Amino acid sequence: MTFLETGLEPELLKAISEIGFQNPTPIQEQVIPYLLNNKRDLIALAQTGTGKTAAYGLPILNNIEIDNNHTYSLILCPTRELCVQISDDLIEFAKYLDHIRIIPVYGGAGIESQIKAIRKGANIIVATPGRLIDLIERNVVNLSHLEILVLDEADEMLNMGFSESLNKIMENVPEERTTLLFSATMANEVAQIASKYMKKPKEIVVGNKNSGSENVKHICYVVQAKDKYKTLKRVVDYYPNIYGIIFCRTRAETQDVADKLIADGYNSEPLHGDLSQQQRDLVMSKFRNKTIQLLVATDIAARGIDVDNLTHIINYNLPDESEQYNHRSGRTGRAGKKGISIAIINLREKAKIKAIEKKIGKQFEIGLVPSGKEVCEKQLFNLIEKIEHIEIEHNDIEPYLPLIYKKLGWLEKEDLITRLVSVEFNRFLQYYRNAEDLNINEAYSSIDHRSERRTKKDKFERSASNASFTKLYINLGKSDDFHPGFLIDILNKTNRRIKFQIGKIDLFKKHTEFEIESKFASQVIKSLNGNKIDDKWIVVKLSDDNENPIEYSSPKKSTFNSKRNHKDNRKGNKRKR
Repeated sequence: MTFLETGLEPELLKAISEIGFQNPTPIQEQVIPYLLNNKRDLIALAQTGTGKTAAYGLPILNNIEIDNNHTYSLILCPTRELCVQISDDLIEFAKYLDHIRIIPVYGGAGIESQIKAIRKGANIIVATPGRLIDLIERNVVNLSHLEILVLDEADEMLNMGFSESLNKIMENVPEERTTLLFSATMANEVAQIASKYMKKPKEIVVGNKNSGSENVKHICYVVQAKDKYKTLKRVVDYYPNIYGIIFCRTRAETQDVADKLIADGYNSEPLHGDLSQQQRDLVMSKFRNKTIQLLVATDIAARGIDVDNLTHIINYNLPDESEQYNHRSGRTGRAGKKGISIAIINLREKAKIKAIEKKIGKQFEIGLVPSGKEVCEKQLFNLIEKIEHIEIEHNDIEPYLPLIYKKLGWLEKEDLITRLVSVEFNRFLQYYRNAEDLNINEAYSSIDHRSERRTKKDKFERSASNASFTKLYINLGKSDDFHPGFLIDILNKTNRRIKFQIGKIDLFKKHTEFEIESKFASQVIKSLNGNKIDDKWIVVKLSDDNENPIEYSSPKKSTFNSKRNHKDNRKGNKRKR
């Protein structure tokens, strides 16, 4: 379907064409034709960022009846940011419609200027509940002629405690009206509002009720609580071009995390309720302009934020309500683009993960926190990509080239490249040289359904590579503080000259079984046997070998430290992001 086929007036079609709208989104495709031809109440459920404002806004503008200064439509929303965004969108849609006045009213701004604007006439009012009630009590807003009431982000309004305010507003609107309820989730409270204030509403659902966006990948990192900030930095560094929101539970924690990121050289700012409205506006302006790369926010402060092209949402703490995770993750993966939602948790929060999975209808990938080596590789290749694709301003740089050639002309090509990369990269190498493993041993076995998923993934990868695997036994397990990341690290260190595939890893209390590409099995056994982990000799054999373990009197290779408690050198990570 095209917008032309929806039946909208030419003036609206011209305006949205200039904006760049070509084809309606799924929610718009269903809602717009319905509202153009029906006055029945409507419940529309769709993920955040799917175009709900245009879905109800365009039909309202198309059907509006201007009767003196009466208010034809009221749009209620939970936050100032969303209020401003909706009114700006409607004003843009109505560019070629004469004499339609759209007025936003919200707290945190001067009430006198809003009163003055309303008294000139307000055909459509976009409002937050608190400020609207204030204006009603001052006899500034008269809703007695209201025809259409829109409850936008109804679930968010209830989460923010606006239930009583909604009841008060409903006392001032006509009994005969059309009520449109738009929400990302159908929480019980939303269903109660529908039951109380709507008359046999039609229900339009895009996707599954309360489901997560199909374009969002969900990753969970399980770490010790004390390692959360280190993990956050590790994850951020692993995605060099990250542009996202980090969600914290409290204002104090939000400020603390933001302060640490800023001190460590990241382009980050906090957004929470202790900031003035002017400070919040400044932060959001910088974030939208991408001057800020990482916004650290509470749920309340971030409500109503609509920023395009976010690559990541990071849950530094999981929300108290599973539905709220949907709102967080729904801010990425929009307009057909892919997004990643990351949760950093400890083992006690695994029940929350399962509850969220049930709510969104998707499973988390249990990820390994990237190692220092992996982070450095990502950063290095990102730097190389930048160098390779940088646009050169020849006219500006040419006058300086003779001096540069004279100064660096004695260097060979390879040496010049090495020095160039080292200028930008040495600090990363220093910071991550002795980076500790932040993963928890129990992370893989603690969330039960993961083992089946990993098995299926292993089978798929084996099938794709046509490689056969042999299962090996190693006499180290959970009681030895052993974990998959450490096993892989040992394999890499003892077999530097060969590349092989590793299959399934099963961690037990006293030993571990792992699969290795069959043609390298004997070589891996030989390379590992005779090494030491702390004071314990490594014994590796075929998993079905029932002979007594082989004793070794002296190490052949090296001694490994199983705990590897190297401290992060934070100063080494200071850099301009």
